[in-house]
Amino acid sequence: MLSVGHIFPGFNLKATISSDINSAFTEINDKSYKDKWLVVFFWPKDFTFVCPTEIAEFGKLNKDFKDRDAQVLGVSTDSEFVHLAWRQHKEELNKLPFPMLADIKRELSAALGILDPVEGVAQRATFIVDPESIIRFTMVTDLSVGRNVKEVLRVLDALQTDELCPCNWQKGQDTLKVA
Repeated sequence: MLSVGHIFPGFNLKATISSDINSAFTEINDKSYKDKWLVVFFWPKDFTFVCPTEIAEFGKLNKDFKDRDAQVLGVSTDSEFVHLAWRQHKEELNKLPFPMLADIKRELSAALGILDPVEGVAQRATFIVDPESIIRFTMVTDLSVGRNVKEVLRVLDALQTDELCPCNWQKGQDTLKVA
């Protein structure tokens, strides 16, 4: 698995950006959000149980990520059409404010090393990528365990200080100073 310090792989994927069939799709690549931080999170499958709770939470906190000049990108190995159907079917996903990328060929998931060896889908992985495309944070949980989106936001805050941040550090608190 690619981890901290590695370059996030290049990609060009179809994305679902709305629930309206007339404006639902676009293509997004690794240069679409140049000079921004990226928060790229993967979920195993659409139309499942844990995944929509996480996706909805990223949607609720999307403004907080945007305030930090970060673009949230959600990704699974399902197609853009399955993403659209799920958005239309699941009320809490209907107005998601960030793209749902379709890694149907599993190229990005494979390049990152996060394909689950048993299920063949993306693992529940999260990457924070800086504006130079360097991975600064990774986290992978079991397929059955949802992540803590507020923790992802907290880590982004800490990374953006470019200073030493102690355990449980929160935005606005003092960072560590080396004497």
